[in-house]
Amino acid sequence: MTTPANFFNLTLPELQQFFIDLGEKPYRATQIMKWVYHRGVIDITQMTDLSKVLRDKLVNLLQFRLPEIESEKISHDGTRKWLIRVDEKNCIEMVFIPETDRGTLCVSSQVGCALDCSFCSTGKQGFSRNLHQFEIIGQVWLANTRLGYYNGPQGNRIITNVVMMGMGEPLLNFDNVVRAMDLMKDDLGFNLSTKRVTLSTSGVVPTIDKLAATTRVALAVSLHAPNDPLRDVLVPINRSYPISELLEACRRYSQTNNDDPITFEYVMLAGINDSEKEARQLATLLKDFPAKVNLIPFNPFPDSGYTCSRKQDIDRFRDILMQSGLITITRKTRGDDIDAACGQLVGQVVARAQRYHKTAQVELRT
Repeated sequence: MTTPANFFNLTLPELQQFFIDLGEKPYRATQIMKWVYHRGVIDITQMTDLSKVLRDKLVNLLQFRLPEIESEKISHDGTRKWLIRVDEKNCIEMVFIPETDRGTLCVSSQVGCALDCSFCSTGKQGFSRNLHQFEIIGQVWLANTRLGYYNGPQGNRIITNVVMMGMGEPLLNFDNVVRAMDLMKDDLGFNLSTKRVTLSTSGVVPTIDKLAATTRVALAVSLHAPNDPLRDVLVPINRSYPISELLEACRRYSQTNNDDPITFEYVMLAGINDSEKEARQLATLLKDFPAKVNLIPFNPFPDSGYTCSRKQDIDRFRDILMQSGLITITRKTRGDDIDAACGQLVGQVVARAQRYHKTAQVELRT
């Protein structure tokens, strides 16, 4: 017996071909995508604009397999974190951050992470595997369902932004991530604009160029240091792709995307990367670059070895960057009481692969 195709693993052209192979018109793909992504219906028997004969046939040929929500935590500030089971041994985490003017969903791309950034809890879990397309796009569908989007007026969008900033390095799961992001942007999918889907990378330089040639989304880069010696420690992939190569790739990406600015993320670590000297180095590094800087107060986790910079040091750092002409904001910490803040996602990971690099010890300045 033929294994049913998983709807959430198919793109629109693939779904159209699926129906053509069944002897049906390709517009059936449009009908079923609207049911699933616009109305939240995954029961074929309820898709009433399909004939009963076709519905009876599809019951055995098409499935709607999704990851499963294991638990939900809600922060005092309204942030929600879900633990999502993707197989018998592994879980990932997904976070929704409500704001007055938007709702941002932070989506994972891998089970764990192999890059071992020294300030990130996810990297300490090791790496198990890449997520499949259905496990990535399924996170968005599950969040919309859990937040009640499909029960209300379709114009009242709850999730307005999706950021690939959860567990994992998105560019190391390129095909599945791009296919899922294209579904997020598709009119028949979640219909998000290009600027409202953001991919965050630690700096896999060759794949940044591949991304520019493949799709269009907003790009964020986990920079966290203004020089190579420090970044080698904080973000070990820098040893393979140093800052100069990373910035050139970012410049090419921006030029390909109508000179859209690149967001550079910079976690604030007390006594490590938060001095006036490093602020001025960063200002010089990004001078005349289409950039925005997002300063992220460090969110602690057990045995990290780091503490967050003082507010006055973060403010001083921000002011130096702004005085140099860089658009700079300090990210408001959200969901830290449920370990849902940036760098705190851990899930449940059975590590199968070694980390990308070993991390050297960093010493506090004296």
